[in-house]
Amino acid sequence: MELADRWWAADAVTETLSRTCLGALAAGDPVNLERPVRLADRLGGHLVQGHVDAVGTIRTKELLSDGSATVWIDPPPALSRYVVEKGSITVDGVSLTVASVDDWGFAVALIPHTQDVTTLGPKGPGDPVNLEADVVAKYVERLLAVSSDEGSWKCLSRT
Repeated sequence: MELADRWWAADAVTETLSRTCLGALAAGDPVNLERPVRLADRLGGHLVQGHVDAVGTIRTKELLSDGSATVWIDPPPALSRYVVEKGSITVDGVSLTVASVDDWGFAVALIPHTQDVTTLGPKGPGDPVNLEADVVAKYVERLLAVSSDEGSWKCLSRT
């Protein structure tokens, strides 16, 4: 990574480009970056890793009279099983609470500050967004996979 006074540069590997919408960006386009919490720090928000699972699409964006916005996002179907109302989801690197869920996707509420200081503010219907699902849900699914042969709970293993 290269770092200077008002810019930075980093490599994006094939894995990153295949799972994100970063490949569509041009030099100078904004991205959301946040310093990670240290293991010794107090965790006061959602548990996120900063990894992208998939790309979703903004379905609608409704600006409300209080300055907030309700944004509906359609994720790929494989990611939908990890999204629950009042659970957490990361959209373009911003950790948010899921406000509502329907058959196609989910809604998040954006406060004015989030719209002002992140890339979510100017985005609208049809725009792609990077999504990170709740890591705890993914671990629970992996650990509690049901064996279709035995009808019992088992831990998946490659041994």
